Amino acid sequence: MATPTTWAQEAITCDLCVKPTQQFCNSCQLSLCVDCVSKHVVKLKYQPHDIVHFKDRKIQLVFPECEFHSSQRCEAHCQQCDVPVCLKCILGSHNEHRYKDMSDIFNSKKKKLEKETKEIESTIIPQYKKKHEETESKISIIMAEFDELNNEKEKHRQSWHQEVDTIFNELGSLMKSIKENLLAALTSHQSKIKNQIPNMTKTLQQNKEILKSNNVSVVTNYKSKLQEYRNMPTDIDNKLPSLKTNAVQGKVLSLELGEYKACLTQTSLSSLTEEVSYSYLQKLLEQAKSITTIPTGLNPLYHVACVGVDEAWVCGKDKTIRRVDIHGSVWDTVTTTCKTWPNDITVTRQGYLVYSDHHNRTVNIVRHNGTETLITTPQGWIPGQLYCTKSGDILVSMFTTDGSQRKIVHYQGLAVKQEIDRNEDGEPIYKGGEYSLCVVENNNGDIVASDLNADTVVVVDRSGIVRFGYDGTPARRKKSFNPAHIVTDSMSQIIVTDLNNDCLHILDQNGQFLRCVDNCGLDNPQGLSVDSEGRLWVGSHDSGEVKVIQYME
Repeated sequence: MATPTTWAQEAITCDLCVKPTQQFCNSCQLSLCVDCVSKHVVKLKYQPHDIVHFKDRKIQLVFPECEFHSSQRCEAHCQQCDVPVCLKCILGSHNEHRYKDMSDIFNSKKKKLEKETKEIESTIIPQYKKKHEETESKISIIMAEFDELNNEKEKHRQSWHQEVDTIFNELGSLMKSIKENLLAALTSHQSKIKNQIPNMTKTLQQNKEILKSNNVSVVTNYKSKLQEYRNMPTDIDNKLPSLKTNAVQGKVLSLELGEYKACLTQTSLSSLTEEVSYSYLQKLLEQAKSITTIPTGLNPLYHVACVGVDEAWVCGKDKTIRRVDIHGSVWDTVTTTCKTWPNDITVTRQGYLVYSDHHNRTVNIVRHNGTETLITTPQGWIPGQLYCTKSGDILVSMFTTDGSQRKIVHYQGLAVKQEIDRNEDGEPIYKGGEYSLCVVENNNGDIVASDLNADTVVVVDRSGIVRFGYDGTPARRKKSFNPAHIVTDSMSQIIVTDLNNDCLHILDQNGQFLRCVDNCGLDNPQGLSVDSEGRLWVGSHDSGEVKVIQYME
């Protein structure tokens, strides 16, 4: 049924036929032409009908008819029996039962329906469309990589003896099988994603029609499909096997693709001396190793922010931020605007130093031999930890002056792009308390925060929906998990310091625990940063030293 705001714009037709409307039944909320008035009254002759001119209509809820009392409508819902009831039911068989106003149920369900419809339209369908495009890209990449792999195979074919044809034909067959299986799996995955989009679009349209309706039964009988749509099909693992060769003169010539291996005794070969590998992933070292220890002269040391390869900004319990190199030499100093010391420091993609000032409630940048204020936080909110995103935006962890609330604010220039503080149920994501949130953005757009007040790492997606939390349990440390500074690396791995256990926890981007770094003599690790070579710079709160740690091959 059209809403009042659109009646003036649309030709209103009878709800029982296609003729123009002249009359309106306030009791049943139906538009009627002159010919259909009597039909409507006769059809529902046991119900009262308030027939008025269409311009004198009254928009109201249409309550369901009572199953047990004719001409009565159910304006309440018996909570004990879970059925709609009319006034006669309440005075009769449902006497002394607890009941709820049907209009309250209607309004509550309609609000929930509006929220679900909005999420499907603004979040879930765009996510599915994006995932469909990403899968299409993966298919193109895989096909191109298999073409390269096939070209490499043909180059080696020309250098081998008569047995080569058989070996490479077998290899080609295996590659074709792997390719077909992988493409079939990805195509099927893409089809599942694509097929859901029309279903969700249909549901979206149905929901919008329901939202226009004042019919209680239509709204209260709505069955949600939100959870089904939220469960997007799991991505297919599209890692390819690597092609490896060994071709040293006078030795055995070998070629491997996954579990397939072919060997040939070589007598003369000069061009096959390279190894071809299609491995994309670096690997964690079995044991991380400390490359060097840098004295900073700070005691205590609070924050570390790497600049390029061999330098970092460091700060402690004073107003000065120092730039030191890997040998401990101080190359630059900045005297901040802080009344005490900076709440945090970070570095932009262009290499400029950024720091937060507790007393003045500002986030400041140091460039062109001067300090500028980028952000001033709202009254009652203090800026804490910072992170500069790849796009040039700034994430600011904030807390109220009384410490009761925490949130992360995403700034795009001076404008607030997003605030992250509550989950879908309106509950706080982060716990209030003494400590500020440490925050970082991962490569997939996730916002990763260590909540020391809750002893938990919390990860939300780019829309602010909680993906998972990590409480340190899988690491099986002797003491309770006490997360502080946090970073992510080029592999989208999450690394967080554990103050109680003097170690680092390494997780994958989905929160799966990988391992701990606990063999490098870490002591109360506070500052944490990653340099451009992928090494960790870990500060020690008490000694003021910074350890440079290699943890990836």
